[in-house]
Amino acid sequence: MANTKVADVVTETLHVAGVKRIYGVVGDSLNGITDSLRRRGDIDWIHVRHEESAAFAAGAEAHLTGELAVCAGSCGPGNLHLINGLFDCHRSRVPVLAIAAHIPSAEIGRGYFQETHPESLFRECSHYCELVSSPEQLPGVLESAIRAAVGLRGVAVVIIPGDVALRESNAKPAAGASMALRPPVVQPAAADVDALAQLLNDSGKVTLLCGRGCAGAHDPLVKLAEALKAPIVHAFGGKEYVEYDNPYDVGMTGLIGFSSGYHAMLNCDTLLMLGTDFPYRQFYPADAKIAQVDVRPENLGRRARLDLGMVGDVSATIGALLPKLKARTDRAYLDACLAHYRKAREGLDELPPASRDASPFTHNTWPSWSARQRRTMRFSRSTWARRRSGPRVISP
Repeated sequence: MANTKVADVVTETLHVAGVKRIYGVVGDSLNGITDSLRRRGDIDWIHVRHEESAAFAAGAEAHLTGELAVCAGSCGPGNLHLINGLFDCHRSRVPVLAIAAHIPSAEIGRGYFQETHPESLFRECSHYCELVSSPEQLPGVLESAIRAAVGLRGVAVVIIPGDVALRESNAKPAAGASMALRPPVVQPAAADVDALAQLLNDSGKVTLLCGRGCAGAHDPLVKLAEALKAPIVHAFGGKEYVEYDNPYDVGMTGLIGFSSGYHAMLNCDTLLMLGTDFPYRQFYPADAKIAQVDVRPENLGRRARLDLGMVGDVSATIGALLPKLKARTDRAYLDACLAHYRKAREGLDELPPASRDASPFTHNTWPSWSARQRRTMRFSRSTWARRRSGPRVISP
């Protein structure tokens, strides 16, 4: 890539990493990047009305596809407007790269027009945030940012002054395989699995509280609930991974949850938390024993006192745990929780009337239609959003 510009290295690296579109608002400090995109033609620039929307759109794409999504903002208020959406992306743990254009490098630190310090502003909502000062620095920083966003599941920010983006560079992007990281599977320690099995086998009424960390573990989770005859309560982040096709689910808990979920936790003897950092302390049982399984050790015991904490992937942990559990036959507690759930849901599960078109394009979308469509949204060719002005579509 001799005699090319830093901006060209950026767009080529993004192409190699599999990026198909960038959401943002154009601006003078982004001219190098947007012009490179124009000349390439293989990465779409999705113009939005406000940079906050760009960050939320990138987060939605990353959430739906599980792949890296990109947003961009010009210097000063342009990239500053990204911050609310980036906080949402980071807390939702979806891989998003933000390109924050900056003022001319010679003016940094001199109170220049629209000057901010983005390396400080974005630090709290990112795994990685670095300023590029030279063409030689760019390839390593950009590749590190992509690996951080994909590998750590969250936001990475690369800050590029507009003049640096226009400088010439002889750098070549890394191979795509080096940036296409596969999520690791963290196996629990054998001693921890034995301790958890002993705790559950000695317990009476067991309730499972499941969160976003249960992604990909739906079927093992149902098998665990069957073995323990345990109701499954889901946190908001776990809803899409846990609730569907689940005869043991008793609803969501939390500030917008069901009373059935709350009481299933309140009345249990042992609460097993799986892949959740459920934040509301007032919803945890006061007297029950609590065990927690999470792939992130910093989450253990952060919300409630634990009798047992262990680091491990939820699916891998359940796989190691099931052979050590004593199968139960008493369904009294489970059936009581399920009955409470059915009572709490009365009136919510009705289908739209036969005379009403259930499509999202001629009438306001019915909640029951949305709930059913959400199960297959990941695998559809398009994602629809209903507005008064009509449907919108994002095609891959």
